[in-house]
Amino acid sequence: MSFPITFDHLSFHWPDGDIGLDDVSGSFGAGRTGLVGDNGSGKTTFLRLIAGQLVPSSGRLEVAGEVSYLPQTIALARGATVADLLGVRAKLDALRAIEQGSVDPGPFDLVGDDWDIETQADQLLRGLDTAGGGLAGADLDRDVTRLSGGEAMVMAIAGCQLRRTAVTLLDEPTNNLDAVLRQQVLQLIAAWGGTVVVASHDVGLLDLMDATAELHDGRLALFGGGYSAWRAALAVEQAAAAQAEQTAEQALRTARRQRAAALEKTAKNLARGKAKAIGEGLGKAARDSMRNRAEATAGRARGTGDDRVERARAALAEASLRRRGQEHIRLDLPDPGVPAGRRLLELTWGDDERFVLRGPERVALLGRNGVGKTTLVEELLGLRPPSGDRTAPDQTGGEVVPDPAGVGVESDTTEGRATPDRGKSLSAPDQAEDRATPDQTGGGAPDSGDGRLRGRLLTDRVGYLPQRLDGLDDARSALDNVAAVALAATAGEIRTRLARLLLRGEAAFRPVADLSGGERFRVALARLLFAQPPAQLLILDEPTNNLDLTSLDQLVEALSGYRGAILIISHNLSFIERLGVDVALELADGRIERLRLPFVDPFIPIRP
Repeated sequence: MSFPITFDHLSFHWPDGDIGLDDVSGSFGAGRTGLVGDNGSGKTTFLRLIAGQLVPSSGRLEVAGEVSYLPQTIALARGATVADLLGVRAKLDALRAIEQGSVDPGPFDLVGDDWDIETQADQLLRGLDTAGGGLAGADLDRDVTRLSGGEAMVMAIAGCQLRRTAVTLLDEPTNNLDAVLRQQVLQLIAAWGGTVVVASHDVGLLDLMDATAELHDGRLALFGGGYSAWRAALAVEQAAAAQAEQTAEQALRTARRQRAAALEKTAKNLARGKAKAIGEGLGKAARDSMRNRAEATAGRARGTGDDRVERARAALAEASLRRRGQEHIRLDLPDPGVPAGRRLLELTWGDDERFVLRGPERVALLGRNGVGKTTLVEELLGLRPPSGDRTAPDQTGGEVVPDPAGVGVESDTTEGRATPDRGKSLSAPDQAEDRATPDQTGGGAPDSGDGRLRGRLLTDRVGYLPQRLDGLDDARSALDNVAAVALAATAGEIRTRLARLLLRGEAAFRPVADLSGGERFRVALARLLFAQPPAQLLILDEPTNNLDLTSLDQLVEALSGYRGAILIISHNLSFIERLGVDVALELADGRIERLRLPFVDPFIPIRP
């Protein structure tokens, strides 16, 4: 049986010597394969090697056929169209040139057998439920800047399917997608032909896979089934490993006790033999002979005991290697002092409708891609001027940005190698005290009475975690970044707090630019949670993007000890429920609607 993707002792080292992938062997078969692993395990690096964007440092990699690769974030040239996004612009231009009478063989070669490419693209777009009802007229010449980031991502995925390459690689294709667009991606992938490898942390998506490949501790393990089946098998394996480790620990204790008992018995025998020899008046030669025999017996007993201990220790080490550790975050956070009736944020819209966040409430702000959730938050924080229009695409969710190089990778970000971003953000207030009273802080735009959705902050102690974590100083260490907001804390206290967030040892002193994505996220979280004075309101914009499931669990643990208010923007309903939100708001058409809790997610993965 031949495999579309095979690799043998594959390794990749970055120019600075860091290891991106080390001695990985295996193969991916036809069909759908989910690529999973913790942040920093090398998933994106692996995909880029398969795509040919990176060259292996050593080993062998073979890919049968043409490859399409869609990175986590896409970038589009200014003036790019839907056809560019779908990857069919060249064929469309060639087809139109032929229709206008061109006899140049170039356009004919480019079109190949795809004479109906425009019809294929039109039918594909009409089947997508973008913007609530498909693209009007499925216009391939439509400017992509009129799409939200989520809509652009779904169409880019559809374009990969339309191109029908032998191998398709998708890196986190459901990031930033609302429930409707996410379901579109699930349906596309469920019906995918050929070979597709999907790196993701989306359990619903991963359960559609025919096989699961995990990168862990530098090794690749393959499992014939979806994510949930793999997790169940892994749980059984880890339970057996834990039992084996416990048995090995007991065996080591027993071997040590037996060795000690044998040595004690031998020592007593030597003492009794010596006393007997002296009491019976034996000569020196006889005493020496008895002593030599006794010492030889003692040596054999000691050697036997040492061998048993070493074998037990080796068995324990082997058993421990099979068991994975699970680290947990435990934080003792300062109380930000938010009384139950304290007004922290106000939203107004319509004739006289409003929502006021009071006390330590946890509020989720939901809505389709492009309705303006991030825009609203950035206006609240003064990071952008008030627009007053919540109906235009937000474009912050999918990172669709102008790029003179055309469609391609927007940044060189992989797990473990975060590309510095010098944008501004409000990560924590620098004020020494809370000077805001309920009706005095004027964050955001004032209510002009025109019915548009507006917001107003009623506290100046706000911590903001943007989607791109761009409030960090990449040239400074994690310790220095936190020290900039934890004004009264000593370096030792900050190191202790970082260690509780699993940033230990040298990681606390390395430049943030050199940290993995997960480590970088924890530095940003530390700036929020350890700021002095502590923030009374945390605003988190899609905090689960690119987090592996272990890191997501740790984020829930970290926030469980926070006693202030939280406003969270997320499409991850499971995460929102785990945070214990008190209120869920939906933004649509410039208005706010309160949703009923608990959520019921109707978007069940559809199998082909």
